[in-house]
Amino acid sequence: MVSLLLVVIYLIFISLGLPDSLLGSGWPQMQKAFLVPSSYAGYVSMTISFMTIISALLSPKMIRRFHTKWITIVSIALTIVGLLGFSICGEYWMLFVFAIPYGLGAGAIDASVNHYVANNFSGSVMNFLHCFYGVGAVISPYIMALALKYARWNEGYRWTSYIQVLILLVCIISLPLWKTNGKAEEEDHSKSVGIREALKLPAVICTLVAFYAYCAGEATCFLWTPSYFAGTKEGLSAETIASFGSLIFGGLMFGRLISGFISNKLGDRKLIRIGIFIELIGIIMVFLSVENYIVAAIAFIIIGTGMGPVYPAIQHMAPSNFGKRYSAAVIGLQMAAAYIGSTFMPMVFGLIQQKIGIGIMPFYLVLFAVLNFSMLELAYYILKRGAEV
Repeated sequence: MVSLLLVVIYLIFISLGLPDSLLGSGWPQMQKAFLVPSSYAGYVSMTISFMTIISALLSPKMIRRFHTKWITIVSIALTIVGLLGFSICGEYWMLFVFAIPYGLGAGAIDASVNHYVANNFSGSVMNFLHCFYGVGAVISPYIMALALKYARWNEGYRWTSYIQVLILLVCIISLPLWKTNGKAEEEDHSKSVGIREALKLPAVICTLVAFYAYCAGEATCFLWTPSYFAGTKEGLSAETIASFGSLIFGGLMFGRLISGFISNKLGDRKLIRIGIFIELIGIIMVFLSVENYIVAAIAFIIIGTGMGPVYPAIQHMAPSNFGKRYSAAVIGLQMAAAYIGSTFMPMVFGLIQQKIGIGIMPFYLVLFAVLNFSMLELAYYILKRGAEV
């Protein structure tokens, strides 16, 4: 029963990843269709992420009141509404209307399922979980590329929504599987605290800044990698550029797959340190790629591979660092901080690249990688000092 439940949870994270890379992959063509500047992708991304922040902040209350399975089903249904809505948009402003359910659904799934797995399964399972997020995020740029080749960008969103409907049906059929851990989950929730109490814990603020920095870099890659190739490499087709939206997601998936096998042996902290070091190597390769798009493509895969273990490892450490009583609130706060980075920093980058040029992207990524690393190291120091007192 537990193994079948894990299969369903992994499938849920495929559904979480599916919508995330569509905007970046489709934007070069969407921009032409809507007759808007390239930076306007950032405003749509910001709206989606802002709604995700709201649902992440509400997640501790939702987790206390509702079972994870119901939060998941409603959330997937919301993302289906958002995807179908995007597919019928004929004007730029319409994207903002459907960005609301698009973002609300993602945040609720992310926070509730991460909390459930962090409290009930090992670090290996957490990494495999986020690996399957990468599977979904890798698939959708190819769906968009096929749509651009045989139809229009709208169909990329519509076809992805059909996959989401199938995943939703599987989740509904699998509802009895959640009864295995349902009682224990309810007991954990009855003792959990709110966001205000969690904010008072030592080192929480540092982990929030680290999460913000990580997701600022990650989301910038999600949204702007195809545009980076369109703006710095000549002679590439629209389909090829759209498919490059999968590079960072492919790296993430690979990094998390490897981490799933070694995380229990190395531990979360070592995984994060190794990951950020690999990420920096990839960024240096982007600097050196100049006009060679193959080197740049490999570099973005390496960046994604390095980023891979960071997100799940920080989430998995929450119960051990702060205690199960605080874990739901801490993970909700971490999700909110993550999506603040996802909301604003791709938009900020869009404005910067419009004035300076898309070639500034690797400098931008270095800034957030260093901030992520330094804040996590400070958090470890504070936690160690607190344990010694």
